[in-house]
Amino acid sequence: MRYLKIVTVGLLVSLLAHSGALFAQSSLKIAKLKYGGGGDWYANKTSLPNLIKFCNSELKMNINPVEDVVEVGSPDIFTYPFVHMTGHGNVVFSDAEAQNLRNYLLSGGFLHIDDNYGLDQFVRREMKKVFPELSFVELPFDHQIYRVKYVFPEGLPKVHEHDGKQPQGFGLIWQGRLICYYSYETDLGNGWEDQSVYNDPEEMRRKALQMGANLLSYAFMIQ
Repeated sequence: MRYLKIVTVGLLVSLLAHSGALFAQSSLKIAKLKYGGGGDWYANKTSLPNLIKFCNSELKMNINPVEDVVEVGSPDIFTYPFVHMTGHGNVVFSDAEAQNLRNYLLSGGFLHIDDNYGLDQFVRREMKKVFPELSFVELPFDHQIYRVKYVFPEGLPKVHEHDGKQPQGFGLIWQGRLICYYSYETDLGNGWEDQSVYNDPEEMRRKALQMGANLLSYAFMIQ
């Protein structure tokens, strides 16, 4: 318990230390997670900028319009209240990276993992390094994350079809707190991309952005 308090204080101090520079531009920044193993962590180039723009416009948030990139093992991860992870392929966390990510999540950080198709087996394996004692559980449709700003009575919207499966939202829960949300079989981040990338209907893109706004709102709310 004492260690957890120290880590929590460390995150608060780090956030406060960066607050002056952040508020000079905007109140906070979010980041995309860079990981090893060969998977395309950099996928969906326009997704986070578009989600930020939507949240700033529709929900009057004050997020810096430029996303950052943060490595799993970097101490800089503690400066971000929300970190987004995506890709299609292999993921590998070293022991030190897994411990750093664990400390980040235990100290109040929030991780959104979006399976861009092909990520599932790797991310489940590597998150077991981070939390050996936890398993992903499917969240019920009445969970707050589906209604914090926009209501999704049937859970995640289905953006793209792959295997004909229903979209599912999984979570890692630590002492009653959702610390990691994993969107599966939905391609949520694809729905945030520029319209010209996939030519998705505007209604579907808006639903994807609304669900993304729920994720950010929830993450900021639990800080």
